[in-house]
Amino acid sequence: MLETIGDIWNYADRGCVIAITTNGSLTKDGRAIFGNGVAKQAAFRFPGLAEKLGRLLAAHGNHVFALGDGIVTFPVEETPWSLPDLRLVASSAQELRQLADSSGWERVVVPRPGCGGGGLAWKDVRPLLVPWFDDRFTVISQQ
Repeated sequence: MLETIGDIWNYADRGCVIAITTNGSLTKDGRAIFGNGVAKQAAFRFPGLAEKLGRLLAAHGNHVFALGDGIVTFPVEETPWSLPDLRLVASSAQELRQLADSSGWERVVVPRPGCGGGGLAWKDVRPLLVPWFDDRFTVISQQ
């Protein structure tokens, strides 16, 4: 696992898969709820993302999903109003690794899951990622 500081969207043009931290909640009309941070930015950059993720969440639950356009979800909490869950972060890391392996992804860039607006400490999250993230994974924190 590599670590860096910068803007995650600078990696989108480099052929990297960008992970967005998400929750498992839906609006009444079935759209995923994108709270803050990278997920909210992705929703602005890629119209229709909320509808697409909403369908996947309704059908399969709160898991890692490839959404197209080089975007993959990384669930960190069940609702936008709940705190990030370390068990969910660990499970998402495992699922992301499995999806990267089966999809042949060479570079995946992940924000520090649950550490921005979620309030988790990086010292608590990092050990959950290390077993799953090899050198294809870069964890980025904002400048």
